[in-house]
Amino acid sequence: MRVIAPLPFDAVLRDLAREHPYVPGDEANSNDEAAEHLHSAQLALGHWHRVLLDRAEVLAIVLPWHLGEDGAVELIPPTGTTVADAAARLRELGDSYARTNPLCARKLDRQIAAPPRPLYLSTRPVPGVDYERMAVREGLIHLDGLHRMLAWERSGRLADGAPVEAFVASDAPWPLAGNPPSRRSAAPDVRHGAGHDGDRLDVHPDRQTRHGAHHVDHMPDVHGGLHPQ
Repeated sequence: MRVIAPLPFDAVLRDLAREHPYVPGDEANSNDEAAEHLHSAQLALGHWHRVLLDRAEVLAIVLPWHLGEDGAVELIPPTGTTVADAAARLRELGDSYARTNPLCARKLDRQIAAPPRPLYLSTRPVPGVDYERMAVREGLIHLDGLHRMLAWERSGRLADGAPVEAFVASDAPWPLAGNPPSRRSAAPDVRHGAGHDGDRLDVHPDRQTRHGAHHVDHMPDVHGGLHPQ
């Protein structure tokens, strides 16, 4: 993981509000839940950094409980699983997943062609029903971006070697011990093509409800960088 720079929480929230606005009444929009997860991470951890991850690091990110958009098949158990294992499960399920979990499958397909956008992560599980039974208690933990990561791995996009941008909440001055922020200046545009994809579904989509019915993954493929901040 390459740490680019620390960020104030206000900058993270401004980015979320600007790029992933909550739309009341839109069942595909769960940006309100994403904001709650970010606030939980801020209260529990208190530090944010912009980082770049390689494929191996993305595959090792731990995903929380996910019922597959209220589908018939639970994709991720309450104990959580890695991106790599969830992607392997999707390969095993094959075409049947689109029949049992049509909304989740649609979101995964949507992300394959969508421009990449940053992930939101934490270094520990945050408070909340989605995380309370998670077996892994430290590492890189998903806050937002589940469908993006799974779609990228399934489509081979992670294999191209391009770094993946993420905003990481931690309880230390930098995300992982022994890895202080880089002193080198970041490239002026490291978001690698992230941008609006112009589809309303992007405005949001991993809508699952609490207590196991809903989880967060903004499906908005809109660009989520913090720009000059």
